[in-house]
Amino acid sequence: MILAVAIDTPLRRVFDYRAPADWAGQVRPGHRVRVPFGRRRIVGVVVECRQHSEVAEDKLRSAQGLIDEQPTFDPGLLDLLRWSADYYRHPLGEVIAAALPGPLRQGAPAIAETTLWRLTAAGRDQALADLPARAKQMRAAVQALLDAPELAPDVLDAAGLSRETLRKLRDRGYAEQFTRTQIAAAVAAAARRDGPALNDAQAAAVERIRASLGTFVTWLLHGVTGSGKTEVYLNAIATVLERGEQALVLVPEIALTPQLIARFRERFDTALAILHSGLSDGERLSAWRDARSGAARIVIGTRSAIFVPLARPGLIVVDEEHDSSFKQQEGFRYSARDLAIVRAQRLRIPVVLGSATPSLESLNRARQQPGSLLTLPHRAADARPPTLALIDLRRHAAAQGIATPALMAMQRHLDAGRQVLLFLNRRGYAPVLFCPACGWSAHCKRCDANLTVHRNSTALLCHHCGSQQSAVVECPSCFAEVKPVGQGTERIEETLERMFPQVPLARIDRDSMRRKGELEETLAKVDRNEIRLLVGTQMLTKGHHFPNVTLVVVLNADQGLFSTDFRASERLAQTIVQVAGRAGRAAQPGEVLIQTEYPEHPLLNLLLKGGYDAFAAGALQEREQAGWPPFSRIALLRAEATHSAEPRNFLQAALAAAREHGIRGVKFLGPAPAPMERRAGRHRAQLLLQAATHQPLQRLLSRWIPQLEGLPEARRVRWSIDVDPGELF
Repeated sequence: MILAVAIDTPLRRVFDYRAPADWAGQVRPGHRVRVPFGRRRIVGVVVECRQHSEVAEDKLRSAQGLIDEQPTFDPGLLDLLRWSADYYRHPLGEVIAAALPGPLRQGAPAIAETTLWRLTAAGRDQALADLPARAKQMRAAVQALLDAPELAPDVLDAAGLSRETLRKLRDRGYAEQFTRTQIAAAVAAAARRDGPALNDAQAAAVERIRASLGTFVTWLLHGVTGSGKTEVYLNAIATVLERGEQALVLVPEIALTPQLIARFRERFDTALAILHSGLSDGERLSAWRDARSGAARIVIGTRSAIFVPLARPGLIVVDEEHDSSFKQQEGFRYSARDLAIVRAQRLRIPVVLGSATPSLESLNRARQQPGSLLTLPHRAADARPPTLALIDLRRHAAAQGIATPALMAMQRHLDAGRQVLLFLNRRGYAPVLFCPACGWSAHCKRCDANLTVHRNSTALLCHHCGSQQSAVVECPSCFAEVKPVGQGTERIEETLERMFPQVPLARIDRDSMRRKGELEETLAKVDRNEIRLLVGTQMLTKGHHFPNVTLVVVLNADQGLFSTDFRASERLAQTIVQVAGRAGRAAQPGEVLIQTEYPEHPLLNLLLKGGYDAFAAGALQEREQAGWPPFSRIALLRAEATHSAEPRNFLQAALAAAREHGIRGVKFLGPAPAPMERRAGRHRAQLLLQAATHQPLQRLLSRWIPQLEGLPEARRVRWSIDVDPGELF
């Protein structure tokens, strides 16, 4: 028998190995096996068992070890991985590797094993007779193993018996170490605690989701911020647990949503499996095993959790489905939201996509599937929506980025005992270090970008490539004094400390929340009203409930108004609505102030007058007229190299190769430099492919990608294909 094995390598192929004769009837697709690969011995996954190979018999090598008794991937999950590799045009071995925790990629058992010690026959019969009286430790260890024939090392440690003592007994032939597969504990029924009473819209949404369990439906749960979407999830999941099934909940960034985890723990007395990049390898492996065995009834994770095996899947929830974090930007560039829909369809279970600001793709899908839209038009507990107003920065003076009307409003809300949140999606102290005398500014030597000034730092940092340069106090060109220009969250924090010295303040961004558990501690202080002023980046917009925040100030709403990316306006609208939704979530009314130098801009006025629904309706109409997604399908071929001409040469050759196939209905835009042409010392360019429907684009990609690997120009660049790109950068 021939085994087709997927290996974690960028090569777009599988590798044939001869199965040992004694594996007959034991090995199936989905099994992990150890195989020789070059001079190494590595772990691969069997994707097919064949009778013949195109490789010559004398060149076939034999697989060397079957790791688990049962396949690591069931047929359905393995088929999903193969489909994903095909759709996103990525090497199957790397796709499968992305679905496995690190220890499993190295050969750790898929089912937990316990290491135990026991006496050999010689140890039981003669150890105490042979060991001298002075060997007290060894005699004590023998006696312990006689009293309890099998003991774990930690039990022996607790009894004061060292590992060295056990090794001495093993060397004398009196004891041996062995492993035993842990039997998963019986899954206890999930106890449910009552939550708040549902309003009519919530109850209707829950009832429709419950009625769809056991069938495939894509529900779009569109609820205004603070409308209680999480309560809908919790009530639907309660029914899933009553049916003896599991729920998979995907969130954009789990480290940023500790309140969501707390809500689940408060509501359900059952095991949760948490999966995200902040866990150790051991923690991720344990959660993966619990999900696979069914011991964890609820699995909560970031995008990679879409591939976690489930024993009894019943429902998939994608919270904040619009969030760009669900799209992987490097390596295997998949969309966890889109794969959630594909997986639910294959499992014949419902999937719920929830958001206050749904993506235009999801809104358009709901248009095409009448009855799949669930709306929560009102805030829960009769909380009123916040009032929104623009502050014209051309008319009002700003003190280090905060306009006078905003400062007056902040003072008013603080005097009333409330909390205030300031949003600025820019880390650091200032985005530019500038010389007012000659116009010099500090640029990254490796990127087409300015270096960012950080407070209390001796270096200027590049937020794109991570490089650092020494900070300077005088211009290297004219020796005049340089100064930081613009505001980042650190500078806003400094300004607030000076203007409100008696008010406790916290900054929440990736620089300030590095220590494990620090974000949770800070949010707990916010809940206790120990922190009155909050300033931060998009970390503050996702999933947080701040009942005492009554004022939100958006410091710079103009960053996304004039971008070359066709999705920029959608992202800006989503960000403004999401951060505005942090205000007035309890009994007190909320106020949102948006600072801008373009108060007449139609996007901002559309949001103020009609909310996100009005913006989305207009944006969908514009997309349809322009032929952009969701009314077309696109793919992006990227290339980069150390010399500027090489990416363009490769893309020109790729374009010529694509046109040879003569597939109608596919348009090409470019080649063109990337919006940031030089990044991390490499020059970048891209070629955009666009088609009205999925079929012609995928048909071209299936023929074109293998051809690209053979182009002479391909050897001088790094290139990648991104199907359904989230960003055109």
